[in-house]
Amino acid sequence: MSGQQIPSTRTLAKELGISRFPVLNAYAQLLGEGYFEGRIGSGTVVSSSLPDQPTLPGPHGGRSTRILSGPRQSSTISAQLPGVKSEPWLQGRAAFVGSQLALDHFPFNLWSQLLAFRCRRIVEASLHYGHPMGLRDLREAIVSYLRTARAVRCDAEQIMIVSGSQQALDITSRVLLDPKDRVWLEEPGYTLARYIFMMAGSRLVPVPVDQEGLDVAAGRKLCAKAKAVYVCPSHQYPLGVVMSASRRLQLLNWAQSTGAWIIEDDYDSEYRYEGAPIASLQGLDRYSRVIYIGTFSKVLFPSVRVGYVVIPTDLVDRFVAVRQAMDIFPSNLHQQVLSDFINQGHFERHIRRMRPIYHDRLNALVGSLRKDLAGTLKVLASGAGLHVTVMLKAQASDEAISRRAALQNLWLWPLSICYLGSAPRQGFILGFGGIPVDEMPRAVRRLRAALQEK
Repeated sequence: MSGQQIPSTRTLAKELGISRFPVLNAYAQLLGEGYFEGRIGSGTVVSSSLPDQPTLPGPHGGRSTRILSGPRQSSTISAQLPGVKSEPWLQGRAAFVGSQLALDHFPFNLWSQLLAFRCRRIVEASLHYGHPMGLRDLREAIVSYLRTARAVRCDAEQIMIVSGSQQALDITSRVLLDPKDRVWLEEPGYTLARYIFMMAGSRLVPVPVDQEGLDVAAGRKLCAKAKAVYVCPSHQYPLGVVMSASRRLQLLNWAQSTGAWIIEDDYDSEYRYEGAPIASLQGLDRYSRVIYIGTFSKVLFPSVRVGYVVIPTDLVDRFVAVRQAMDIFPSNLHQQVLSDFINQGHFERHIRRMRPIYHDRLNALVGSLRKDLAGTLKVLASGAGLHVTVMLKAQASDEAISRRAALQNLWLWPLSICYLGSAPRQGFILGFGGIPVDEMPRAVRRLRAALQEK
């Protein structure tokens, strides 16, 4: 009880039959934390400021049980986002997971050696706060790669290192957009990009995608003066089409004439299996209207969490200001290792080694789908990337099928949830990167069984 007198340290030590020193230490700790207080003439008493009803340990671990008073509400925007584990295709690892890669072919020993080398040679300078744009050596390495592989026109001062493409989109949206600004999004499109623009308070304008990519004329009719457009021209997600040259020029001309920004997400352009590499939209841009985003998650491994943004020169200071407000600067260690990996030639060798492996897996998946499911699914064949999109020929709910398939350890991403509009097509986005060629036919047979299940 508050105000209750506490025995003296000497008395309590005698009653417990222990030395007085631990009792003195305990009393000092309780006094310091405010549980006890000393009163002149009364000795030590229980603090009068303690609540009448103490918080008791809960039934699970050491968590406290608290009574909630009144409704507890999150923000309206956050309430629109799906929970991380709300659907089975967002959980765990299984066949057809879009994010799985052929990690058994990654040069782990080499990466470990580079990591160990950097860990053994940590210098004081690397422990201080870094530059918001990221490590200079890595930015220069990325510039060299982008100029030769993607025809991107930039220098190191325009490169910002970020924690993957999601952070790149987050920073970009904060720099370019005010609440209620309109943004064109590809329809269907990348759902996580949609969530970024939702959190920015943007008004989303779904613009249809056809065999030539984003339909710029349709976008003009829907909203001629949008503030920005998010687009994946080299390998559209999820349909896999490549934006034609005429559409690219139309998009660039529209951006210049209206003052709009183009956000180009080049998430997996390294893996193209047919024809010459597709040059970036940024490389065609004469007006500096394109913000170019790339990531190493698809070419190395997802947990590396390193991506980059190529920023128009006049926006660099705004990007730096937002970056400093968000998380100041990126972590140094993985930047240093990745810089070594690129500069020593390992990155390009790894890409050259992986292309035929993924090409074989793509051919195995498409061949098995056409053999076993030709009457059920329409395959949208793609010559790039790490996923294949298929359409259901019969009327059925792709989400319902995906939930059933999850019970068979199949991870099917429903195509319909990639649509923002009210008339989505039904199908699936099938990742093939993590499935060896000899296991592909069995995985497709399991898919067939899941589709036939009622």
